[in-house]
Amino acid sequence: MAEMGSKGVTAGKIASNVQKKLTRAQEKVLQKLGKADETKDEQFEQCVQNFNKQLTEGTRLQKDLRTYLASVKAMHEASKKLNECLQEVYEPDWPGRDEANKIAENNDLLWMDYHQKLVDQALLTMDTYLGQFPDIKSRIAKRGRKLVDYDSARHHYESLQTAKKKDEAKIAKPVSLLEKAAPQWCQGKLQAHLVAQTNLLRNQAEEELIKAQKVFEEMNVDLQEELPSLWNSRVGFYVNTFQSIAGLEENFHKEMSKLNQNLNDVLVSLEKQHGSNTFTVKAQPSENAPAKGNKSPSPPDGSPAATPEIRVNHEPEPAGGATPGAALPKSPSQSSLPAVVVETFPATVNGTVEGGSGAGRLDLPPGFMFKVQAQHDYTATDTDELQLKAGDVVLVIPFQNPEEQDEGWLMGVKESDWNQHKELEKYRGVFPENFTERVP
Repeated sequence: MAEMGSKGVTAGKIASNVQKKLTRAQEKVLQKLGKADETKDEQFEQCVQNFNKQLTEGTRLQKDLRTYLASVKAMHEASKKLNECLQEVYEPDWPGRDEANKIAENNDLLWMDYHQKLVDQALLTMDTYLGQFPDIKSRIAKRGRKLVDYDSARHHYESLQTAKKKDEAKIAKPVSLLEKAAPQWCQGKLQAHLVAQTNLLRNQAEEELIKAQKVFEEMNVDLQEELPSLWNSRVGFYVNTFQSIAGLEENFHKEMSKLNQNLNDVLVSLEKQHGSNTFTVKAQPSENAPAKGNKSPSPPDGSPAATPEIRVNHEPEPAGGATPGAALPKSPSQSSLPAVVVETFPATVNGTVEGGSGAGRLDLPPGFMFKVQAQHDYTATDTDELQLKAGDVVLVIPFQNPEEQDEGWLMGVKESDWNQHKELEKYRGVFPENFTERVP
């Protein structure tokens, strides 16, 4: 019995909810068709617009903050790997090894501390701020439904009020067939019964109107107070959030700057103790870096560029200062290094001076000029570029349209692709000259 009673209550509640949805749907249709007036509150509608704007801005800020944190974490990993590389190449007998390792440990701790403080002082605060929006959004939607219920109850009561006037007219002059067919003595009772029934319906409608109005006004009053307060709180929240981020970032860079200075001091000490060693000097790209469109690729620091061939001669300079070529000037930091003599030679291919055509040679592409070898990896950024790995040999050919050639860029096909496919259209491409060196 208890189970049946429970099911009966559940079924009754479901039926009541279904009836409410139908009544609301009918009321909205009548309002859209202009057959029923709708209660309007322009001040509240403005508050709702502000709420939606505030929610959109807060959600975007949360997303961008999470992206920033992901970038900090990625930078931390990159910095950690770079320091691990330094520890690996730092030989045990070099001075300052322990100091360099300690600096690397502190660097790792500093990144971890910075990330955690950003989470605690910015992201968690952001999550708490946005956590209040779902409940308020739900209450705004519920207020809208209760407003429709109130309008529906009001319209129902007003329709019964109109019917009351018609009933009063019936008492004075019976018009229904039932009343006309009834004996004279019972017509009064019928009229009284109809009036009593109408009064009962009207009383019920009035009670429902009062109840609907009370529920709506309670929710409306609460939201009228909360929404403006929430809207005004945004200024203080934005100020605190960005002040926290700015302060944390400032302190992080100060501490990181100290670590970098300490590492620099260690490396300067290493340089001083090994300053008498001989290092190979190689030419660097000129300031007019080759450009293709808006790109200016340059090889990694200390890498050879595509310049005239350079030979380093460690033999003493001939008497009288005469040298077979142009000598590179020595900087003060290189005063202990042997003289560096630079000799330039034209590039040759199989004993032929550069510029000779390869036309007519079946084993080389038409127009072949010379070979180069990639000294560094190059990642292609356009479909017309060659992807190079250090050690790749490229057969250089002329541009079909010389006007399309940008300064510092060459056209060619990788030797491996040419030997395998003997096809230019699909495998040729451009590449930065200063990532390569000419080879015989």
